[in-house]
Amino acid sequence: MLILYAAAGGFVLDMLFGDPAWLPHPVVAMGRYITKFEQSIRKRLPKTPRGELLGGALLALSLPLLTLAITGGVCLLARHIHPCAELAIQTLWCAQALAARGLATESRRVYRELQAGNLFAAREAVARIVGRDTDRLDAEGVAKAAVETVAENFSDGVAAPMLFIFLGGAPLAIMYKSINTMDSMVGYRSEAYLYFGRWAAKLDDAANFIPARIAALCLIVAAALTGQDARRAWQIWRRDAKRHLSPNAGQTEAACAGALRIQLGGDAWYFGQRHEKATLGDALRATEPEDIITANRMMYAASAVLFFLCAVLRWVIVRMV
Repeated sequence: MLILYAAAGGFVLDMLFGDPAWLPHPVVAMGRYITKFEQSIRKRLPKTPRGELLGGALLALSLPLLTLAITGGVCLLARHIHPCAELAIQTLWCAQALAARGLATESRRVYRELQAGNLFAAREAVARIVGRDTDRLDAEGVAKAAVETVAENFSDGVAAPMLFIFLGGAPLAIMYKSINTMDSMVGYRSEAYLYFGRWAAKLDDAANFIPARIAALCLIVAAALTGQDARRAWQIWRRDAKRHLSPNAGQTEAACAGALRIQLGGDAWYFGQRHEKATLGDALRATEPEDIITANRMMYAASAVLFFLCAVLRWVIVRMV
């Protein structure tokens, strides 16, 4: 039952407080490890596609295993001290693995700047949560980018870690965060990371494959619960989810686009280069700043739906065992 209690505590803590800036976060340590490992391994291996693939593979193997070993070891040590100590550390890490509150806070900052008519500040705000270049975006483009990131990050920032929490507790969820962090730092198709980041990107795709599809279904249910177009969300998800270049990102983005009756996706700029991207959904109306708030409402509802389903399933399994 410890995992169930830790998951519940972590879920509540994330919803109430998010990630306080003063509290050390495991992702920060992961980021430092990735940076130092990359700098070190690039000096030792030949600057060839094969050499960079090898270096990236070593990173993709070492960080998740090291993360699992450390977090699992800490939890085991805490259990020997007192069961409440393990519950406390697992609850904290479960909260830090989830990102619903932080995602809503950052996207609402974009909404406020758009409402104030400050496009420059809105571009800066959305640049904090997206990987694309934002200096070319107009107001609608900024709103679209914010909605897209709420939809996409619901999958890898909430749904996936929650599923890993219920599968194996905080250590497994934090290990997943290490995979996701690697992808966000080196999993690009840019010249610098085309080969070095390939293993990180593939590992992230694999880790998110099932969670992304479960997340999309939860968003469709959330659309019905929040008064959005759930039927269209289902239709667009079935029709457009596979159009996205990523095998996973299009799942929740398509469902969200259908629910809001807007069009997401389309060409975007990364590191000064234009990349062609498919569109998801139909432009039945223009994307508005208010859609950011609606997307957040759906994200919260979908998070609650997934937590309830996972908690019930975990409880039933524990009772049966």
